[in-house]
Amino acid sequence: MESPPKGPPKGIAEQAAPERLGKYPLLSVIGKGSMGILYKSVDPHIKRPVALKTIRRDLLDEDATENFSARFRNEAQAAGGLAHPGIVAVYEYGEENAFAYIAMEFVEGRSLRECFEQKVAFSVTQVVDILSQLLEALQYAHERGVWHRDIKPANILVMGSGRVKVTDFGIARIESSMLTQVGAIMGTPGFIAPEMYLGDTFDSRIDLFAAGVVLYQLLAGAPPYTGTAEKVMFKVCYETPVPPSVAGRQPTLQPFDAVVMRALAKNPDDRFPSAAQFLQALLQAQAQMAGLGGSDETIIRPRPSPPGSSRPTAKETSPPPSTDTLSGAGWNMDDLNRIEQRLARFVGPIAKVMVRRGARDTVDVTSLTHWLASRISSTADREAFLKGAGIAPPPARPAPRAPSEQETIGPQKSAGPARAARPLTSEDVTRASQLLAVHVGPIAPVLAKRAAKPGTSREAFIAACAAHLSDDRERERFLRALG
Repeated sequence: MESPPKGPPKGIAEQAAPERLGKYPLLSVIGKGSMGILYKSVDPHIKRPVALKTIRRDLLDEDATENFSARFRNEAQAAGGLAHPGIVAVYEYGEENAFAYIAMEFVEGRSLRECFEQKVAFSVTQVVDILSQLLEALQYAHERGVWHRDIKPANILVMGSGRVKVTDFGIARIESSMLTQVGAIMGTPGFIAPEMYLGDTFDSRIDLFAAGVVLYQLLAGAPPYTGTAEKVMFKVCYETPVPPSVAGRQPTLQPFDAVVMRALAKNPDDRFPSAAQFLQALLQAQAQMAGLGGSDETIIRPRPSPPGSSRPTAKETSPPPSTDTLSGAGWNMDDLNRIEQRLARFVGPIAKVMVRRGARDTVDVTSLTHWLASRISSTADREAFLKGAGIAPPPARPAPRAPSEQETIGPQKSAGPARAARPLTSEDVTRASQLLAVHVGPIAPVLAKRAAKPGTSREAFIAACAAHLSDDRERERFLRALG
């Protein structure tokens, strides 16, 4: 584990951070989570080091905080009932003033996320060992009715001995029970299972999906889903990543491809029914690799970033605009809330994020509604959403006169009005669809077809397609490619 910063605790709750909570002194900050800060502390009675996780009540509205203490205490007790060598132990629950906290086992080690960030290379043996321990811990918890809900590299700790411990087991369960009260999706983009994005019912197999993502990154040296939060959501729900042996350019890893792809299945019924069966398939793949002449000591190195890639811009990584920001920009929050409620019937809990993202790039209810409709993949759902908003499609423009042969194939005499009236061709639509698919995925042909209304000029068609790209650089490349 990284050396924690020294000095007075700083972070989310720094304005009112006490020197201790209960009997535990707050020595230093270890990390920050979605609802609070993780501190290093010590049990003064038995001199045992502990990690103290605080929960931020300020994230909850008055309705969500009702019965907060009882729910938090019950969930902490459930987490404390998990006694497994692969799960960070929960010792105690407490409350003091504005804080609720959980004292848990302090682990000396580093997270798998830190390993990835530091470009650590793993052997096949180490990959299988890490996943085996993770799956054993998941099987133990699932048999007791506890799901993690936020399996990711940051919550997988690797000790110097090679022992793996899963942290936040039960804490994620607590946060999930509270965050869902205010309409949030629990989890981390790229590790959230499709059924959670789509608002469907889910069970312990969401943990197996996330474990499959971890395995993919260990084998391929890069995660299967990348991009902005919206792009990751789309890819998780509608796109199938290339097998890890292909992504990592390691043909000898092919026996693991089927295992990973089954774990990442869109339909939970197509995944492994249990962590134990996932583990069995993983070990069989390892044996198959050895039978084909592969070596367990094959080193898997992290893949470098692809050419031309760069860190996301501030616009790509920034959270959706706040309520105050939107109000200040002239939006009526009641209007946005009504749009969000209508949209949620088609896309689930992600509607809130989509509405706030769209409000950043549009100027009125009509343009926002069209922006959101363009991101609904089902034609029937898209039409129903527009109909529910009382917005009819714009009337078709009158068809332009047919160009003469000289105008169509002859040399252009000028770059004036005749060029602006250039007719749209089927080749234009096909090319635009192909270019758009790079950025928005399989919905591109639908968007291109919708933009190719009768009577639309080529320039108007290209502009309508480009409007679906919120990133300025992507839009500029798209326009340049189409001339």
